[in-house]
Amino acid sequence: MTLPKRVVLVGPMGAGKSTIGRMLAKELGYRFLDSDRIIEERCGANIPWIFDVEGEDGFRQRESAMLRELSEASCTVLATGGGAVMRRENHEFLKKDAVVVYLRTSLEQQVERTRKDRNRPLLQNDNPEAVLRNLFAVRDPIYTELADIVMFTDRKSPRLVVRQLVNRLNPKTPRQKRQRRKQGRQYAKGTS
Repeated sequence: MTLPKRVVLVGPMGAGKSTIGRMLAKELGYRFLDSDRIIEERCGANIPWIFDVEGEDGFRQRESAMLRELSEASCTVLATGGGAVMRRENHEFLKKDAVVVYLRTSLEQQVERTRKDRNRPLLQNDNPEAVLRNLFAVRDPIYTELADIVMFTDRKSPRLVVRQLVNRLNPKTPRQKRQRRKQGRQYAKGTS
């Protein structure tokens, strides 16, 4: 089995898409891309500001254009925003030449990981837990439908999740191949 052209990470806020994505890209020898960060860089503004000025629909239009563009990138791990799956047109961009991984996490973990984050416009209200619960109810079936791999992240370190993902994607990553070659050379030196 060969590595996929792209690995796309989907899932709710606080699932660890950016953290795990960076580590996974390094392990695979791929480039890491974060669609939300690229949108911010190109706009020269953060996502809460975009939401304030353009509304959620304006942000989602930018997001769709970004996903279309990034669907052409190869040898990449792409972390997407939690709502990227809400537009049906995005599904084609997410799946194109890619293995889609749903990083699934519990509501409790989401609440814990996002409670102090002011860069999440949908959670800036009196009851962020209720928002997360409602978003999960709507989005979980879509994440599940799109996913080639569902990876549970609760009570797992990012390093463990990455190791499990690498084994599911392809047990022969460039790093593992280098390690096997190195071990082979060391073995050959020891036997001569």
